[in-house]
Amino acid sequence: MKGIGLLILIVFYAVYISKAVMQKRKGIQTDQIARGKEKSKVFYTELVMKAAAYSVIAVEVWSVFRAVPDMPGSLAVGGAVLGLAGDVLFAVSVLTMKDSWRAGIAEKDKTEMVTEGIYSISRNPAFLAFDCVYAGLLCMFFNWPLLLFSAFAIIMLHLQILQEEKFLERTFGREYLAYKSKVRRYLGRK
Repeated sequence: MKGIGLLILIVFYAVYISKAVMQKRKGIQTDQIARGKEKSKVFYTELVMKAAAYSVIAVEVWSVFRAVPDMPGSLAVGGAVLGLAGDVLFAVSVLTMKDSWRAGIAEKDKTEMVTEGIYSISRNPAFLAFDCVYAGLLCMFFNWPLLLFSAFAIIMLHLQILQEEKFLERTFGREYLAYKSKVRRYLGRK
C-alpha cells in the first residue's frame, strides 16, 4: 500500500505543478492564494487554507512512510480506489478548465466561466478531487494527525469554495446563477 499511497501523492501534485509550470510559460500566475489582496476575510481565509493544504501534504507523506498494516484490507483498497479516482478527477478538472484554472481567487485576471465536461456535473471538481485524495489516504493510512490535518484542510477548502462562489456571482452575474441553479456544488445536477 505504501507504493500506491506514494503514487497517489506524486500523480496529484505532479498534475498541480505541471499545470502551474505550463501556465507560467504563458505568463499566467496560477497560485493566486492570498496574493495581491487587501487584508480582508478573503485574504485570511486563503492564507489559512494555504497553510492547511501545505501542512496536510507533510502529514500525508509522513503517514505513508510510517504506515503500519493495521487498516482492514477492504478499507485500504477502497481508500486506494478513492485516492486514484481523486487523481483522475483532478487531472480532468484542470485540463477542462484550460487557462482559466487558478489556485485561489484571481481578482485581476480575465478568465472564462467553464461549465462543460466535468463542470457540467460538479461546480468544484478540483476541490472534490482534493477531498477524495485526503479521504482515500486516510482510509489507507489512518492515524489521528492525518485525520485532524485532513479534516481541517477539507473545511478550509469548503470555506474557499464559498468565497469563490461570491466572487463568481459578482464576476459572471446571471450566467453563474443559472449554472449554480443546475449543477451542485460537489457532485450532481439539480
